[in-house]
Amino acid sequence: MQSRHFKQVDVFTTTPYRGNPLAVVLDGSGLSIAEMQHFTNWTNLSECTFLLPPTPEGAAAGADYRVRIFCPGRELPFAGHPTLGSCHAWLEAGGVPRTEHVVQECGVGLVKLRRDGERLAFAAPPLIKSGPLPEEDVALIARGLGVAREDITAHAWCDNGPNWRGVMLRSAEQVLALQPDAAILAGLDIGVVGPRGKVGVVGAREAVDTQFEVRAFFPGNNGLAEDPVTGSLNAAVAQWLIGAGLAPERYVAAQGTAMAREGRVHIERDASGTIWVGGQSVTCIEGSVRL
Repeated sequence: MQSRHFKQVDVFTTTPYRGNPLAVVLDGSGLSIAEMQHFTNWTNLSECTFLLPPTPEGAAAGADYRVRIFCPGRELPFAGHPTLGSCHAWLEAGGVPRTEHVVQECGVGLVKLRRDGERLAFAAPPLIKSGPLPEEDVALIARGLGVAREDITAHAWCDNGPNWRGVMLRSAEQVLALQPDAAILAGLDIGVVGPRGKVGVVGAREAVDTQFEVRAFFPGNNGLAEDPVTGSLNAAVAQWLIGAGLAPERYVAAQGTAMAREGRVHIERDASGTIWVGGQSVTCIEGSVRL
């Protein structure tokens, strides 16, 4: 075992403990997959990342670093909040990108990140599967969410690695009121989005702040789990909603509200058609771990 620099970062928030936490081991050199997986499971967080030098092929293509992303039980080729949180930790530890963008190497290849002031944003990876969901899936999801079928106003595959199914409800209030049935939705990864308007929005959370409320449900923890703030889902949802004319080319989504979090995901489609998914991160714990 050796001492390795470690950070625990809260992603998609400016307020500590109100976003989605991520464990980052800043030097994963020499660790086996089994050791990485065991440490990830021990952290009891949704994801843990290990930073490494880029492969020779990655370095030749411009990668600044390589990241391996683990969740409990398996390694992921890509995930959104680990991408932003790892980049935040790498820059904070003194990492210097080779170009104006930071280039991350991971399981899906190279992912480009840009800095927007205090925010970092990644270029949304291409969808593996898109288009409308089968009607039998939509009917099942409606039953599992406890809503009428007609309350689902739009739906689509939102698969960019994680096998998300996306559905849109009539309002943010309806999204926040959901109490899904784990038995009915067993085995499904579901993203629910609802437009936010002035009606029903109180306090500081007005329409000028956020335009959509997002919730993400997936199998986990011996039942149905909810993710506080989900980069991969928001990336895919943005590609769906903007492409279908259901959202403007720039918007902010809120996620985690039902879990007493304050996630904010900034979406923008640039002139080239690239969709950027951004948010701020804050380091909550810093030190070293023995691995």
